[in-house]
Amino acid sequence: MAVQENPEFKQLEHNLNKIFQQDKAAKELEKLKAEAAKVQSMFERDEFIFHLQAQINVLEQREKHEMELQGGSENEEALAQLYPPELDDDILEIIYIALLYGTPNAIAKYYFEKDLFYFHSIIIQNMYKDVIFKEGEKNAPPQLKEQFSFPKAITEMYDIKQEMKNAPLYQKYDFEEVYRELKKLFILKKYYIIAPTKNLQAKIFEIKSYEKYKEMSPEEVIDAINQLQVTNRLSQAILDKDIAKFWLSDENRLRDGIPIPFPILTKVFKGFRKSELLAYSMPSNAGKSRFTVELACHIAFLNHRKCLIVSNEMTEDKIRLCLLSTVMNNPEMQKLHGQKLRKNEAELIDLKFRPDEGKNVPVDKDGFVLKGEEENMESFTKRLADCSTEYNMVMKVVDWLNKEIGHSVYFVHLTEYSNNDLHEVISNYMYKDGIEFVFYDTLKTEVASIGKSDELKKTATVLSELAQKFDIFVGASIQLLDNQTLPINLTVNDLSVSKNVKEVFDTLSLFKQIHRNSLNKYEYSDSEMFLETKEIFNDPNPNIRYYVCVVDKNRAGDKPKLLFRINLAYNEWIEMGYVRLKEEYAEFEAF
Repeated sequence: MAVQENPEFKQLEHNLNKIFQQDKAAKELEKLKAEAAKVQSMFERDEFIFHLQAQINVLEQREKHEMELQGGSENEEALAQLYPPELDDDILEIIYIALLYGTPNAIAKYYFEKDLFYFHSIIIQNMYKDVIFKEGEKNAPPQLKEQFSFPKAITEMYDIKQEMKNAPLYQKYDFEEVYRELKKLFILKKYYIIAPTKNLQAKIFEIKSYEKYKEMSPEEVIDAINQLQVTNRLSQAILDKDIAKFWLSDENRLRDGIPIPFPILTKVFKGFRKSELLAYSMPSNAGKSRFTVELACHIAFLNHRKCLIVSNEMTEDKIRLCLLSTVMNNPEMQKLHGQKLRKNEAELIDLKFRPDEGKNVPVDKDGFVLKGEEENMESFTKRLADCSTEYNMVMKVVDWLNKEIGHSVYFVHLTEYSNNDLHEVISNYMYKDGIEFVFYDTLKTEVASIGKSDELKKTATVLSELAQKFDIFVGASIQLLDNQTLPINLTVNDLSVSKNVKEVFDTLSLFKQIHRNSLNKYEYSDSEMFLETKEIFNDPNPNIRYYVCVVDKNRAGDKPKLLFRINLAYNEWIEMGYVRLKEEYAEFEAF
């Protein structure tokens, strides 16, 4: 037998609950008035608005509590965390919904579709739906009923909306103005949430502080946001503001970037500076990729910064081997990993290690431990670990590298590459891993444009724009012609590609080997004035080369000609000093 509810008891429960809610609302009202000076809104609150806000706040707290018990308030909290609280205006929302209840037919004109539904209060959200499906049903645009669900039945909401209906708020507030200001806030919330970068979000939020914001229409706010999306990649400032702060700042990047592993080039270029595109050019097989690895290792392991190499030349395995050789043989990096040894790449890849003195193991004619014909790699490396200190030292370098993962050298090999691929790869690593230093080896036209020399400038422009937009350093190698031009006479005309690409670079250095039979024609010095000169030693070691580096472009100032000593077997690059042709051969140098 069903038990019938006692109507009198039900009414008593309703009255007691109403009294309880009114008591809480009274306390909330006192709190709101006490904090009124701290609240910013476009419209002032009178006693009636205070009263409505207190009731809505109490109801809001109860609904949120019930949602928490049911596990359903996370979405609302997550949404609120996606934009600054300063974009909320609870008072404006209350005035809007109260005006809507007072004149429900206004829903035909002053409405918000689902994509702009950003009410902060869940009670106001519910009231808005109530107007769509009940109070203003006849006038509500059809698409609203398709986009929104029915409102939740909340008993206490009835009394609040009745008060709103009976209040002549239209005499005090301009509905058009209220709707316009609320819509502007909703637009700012929407675009702030979907903005792809924090910088753009900050610019969107700043719109609310524009001097003429109050006079802007919703459409003009959208236009301003669209303009920001276009100019977000541009650096904008008032040039005569905060000059002392810029000039004396420790972070003034015009003064110095991260040191380059070569003292003179560091002085000339002011180091690796963010927002710049540094280019270096060499003929084929001269060591562009190895030079790239040398620079990347210097940034990652000596300066503790994450670095990315994007290559369409060397594969991952070759780059790994080059990196190991570089880190193992570099004297400065040896101080970090603690292993002082010298091992070339050929010996590393072939596992050529000498046994310790007194170890009776088979060796080849050069004294390296022999691998048995039927011996597998696991067995061989175990024997090496038992008999060769040299092998164990290399393994300690490998272990050290594994622990340096916090500032690693990342690598991507692009085969069929396009400018879009390049942009996406660098952007993704910048966002995902916080990469600040990028090298592209080698700068070429995208695959679809091979043979079109002028297209290279577009690729270089992509790199330059990435450097400036994301405030990162980008280095790029580029092909140099293998022609008859003397190394000391190199110019941009010796590039194997479009010469106008130089316009995009911040710096451009041209490297070329001095033929062994011409080394006696050159001299070098520690001084740019050549106060004392030195002869170039013609080393009989076939791996030793000497390159002239001609700085062809430098936005930071000087453009010297330098001498480098290179040993590619160990990926060793040493800056010797300033170089020139001897006086008796000076007639061969271009002026």
